[in-house]
Amino acid sequence: MADFGNISQVDLVGVGLNATDTLIPLSHYPAPGTKASFRSTTILPGGQVASTVIACQQWGLRTRYVGKLGDDEAAVLHQREFARAGVETEIITVPEAASLQSLILLDNNGERTVLNRRDERLALKPSELRREWIVNARALHVDGYDTSAATLAAQWAREAGVPVIADLDELYPGVEALIEKIDYLIVSRDFPCRLMQTEDLEQALRRIQQCFGCKLSAATLGEDGVLAWDGVQFHYTPAYWVEVADTTGAGDIFHAGFIYGLLQGWPLDHQLDFACAAAALNCTAIGARGGIRPVEEIQALMAGGKRHPEAYQAQLLSTK
Repeated sequence: MADFGNISQVDLVGVGLNATDTLIPLSHYPAPGTKASFRSTTILPGGQVASTVIACQQWGLRTRYVGKLGDDEAAVLHQREFARAGVETEIITVPEAASLQSLILLDNNGERTVLNRRDERLALKPSELRREWIVNARALHVDGYDTSAATLAAQWAREAGVPVIADLDELYPGVEALIEKIDYLIVSRDFPCRLMQTEDLEQALRRIQQCFGCKLSAATLGEDGVLAWDGVQFHYTPAYWVEVADTTGAGDIFHAGFIYGLLQGWPLDHQLDFACAAAALNCTAIGARGGIRPVEEIQALMAGGKRHPEAYQAQLLSTK
């Protein structure tokens, strides 16, 4: 752990999950009560915030990761990967605990089913955070899993004028208090409707921005791209078509792309497009971080890549 009195200024600080992913490709997804064969298993580092931070570091940003690990071989793997990438870490080690593990079942189309196991002692507590870790950054990224800690970090960032980006996929207890402190809320497809109790995604995104004051409320839609509301108008970006090997980490790398563009000062539409391209390329390789490509390759896909059909074109035209 770094010296508390020597906290460096970074571009991005991430507070949230890491995970060790065991990827299991299946010849077919089994129906209940049946059997299925698998060809191999591959153990790779992952986790929502950890993967986002790693991608931003690889693209030339200075980053810091804040989280918890056990004292097992998985922790060694994570520490090694952070060090290899050049990420500054503030990691709390839990003695005699196993680090978070995910079993990821992959079908022939690269779609995944995720099973998680987490020791309760790995929960990040607000008392374990230090304000210096958070405010000495140009942006904060949280996933909200340890909601109270994420909320405190977001509060410190808000007070210091540091923009906060969030990647949420579950209605964790207390998540509303966290969202009130989020500037750029980019969530999974069904989260807005569950949060706002409506079946209309566009209405849900509008209401999130109205109720919580986020600068941007957005939902990633897989092959359908991303839909975002900035308080004035919708922004829709269709996804890029690629040969999919594994969708694990697509959302993590989308958030990395968005944060990279935000810190470059790009217009919103360009940020969303870069994020879609980065996420698509990540799906062409195995693992949450397997397809993180250089900025130049992402921009090349943006310049001439094939896209999926525009799922939201008609709806958006109807709002104008």
